[in-house]
Amino acid sequence: MPKGEGKVVAQNKKATHDYHIEDTYEAGIVLQGTEIKSIRAGKANLKDSFARVQNGELFLHNMHVSPYEQGNRFNHDPLRTRKLLLHKKQISQLIGATKEKGYSIVPLKMYLKNGFAKVLIGIAKGKKNYDKREDLKRKDAKREIERAFRDRQKE
Repeated sequence: MPKGEGKVVAQNKKATHDYHIEDTYEAGIVLQGTEIKSIRAGKANLKDSFARVQNGELFLHNMHVSPYEQGNRFNHDPLRTRKLLLHKKQISQLIGATKEKGYSIVPLKMYLKNGFAKVLIGIAKGKKNYDKREDLKRKDAKREIERAFRDRQKE
């Protein structure tokens, strides 16, 4: 199965708008008891989240996982820092990439694969405002072309 396939639970659409994605990695995520139940119910949000390497380990910050409704006292903190699972070689590649100025580690999507929650993270370089405007123009032009083709085929 290629990277990023499975039941997509959450996507960070803002990441592709704000960053140029250079490379992607699939990481496992360490969760507490009721978190996986909330994720399976689709109650996760990657907006404004980021990953950071600390002491040779990768951690995901600001990812919101809503408390599980039937979890009562066993529920978790929705914004807690979660550990990501990668091979040591991959973590060292991430450390090397983030040492360069302007690069950061951004989660792109969260999905379920073989019953496990996975996070697709990317090495990203921030876009300038004029890059964002160019992307929007290109997207609008593509949409116009597709609309014209659709209208042409209806005739």
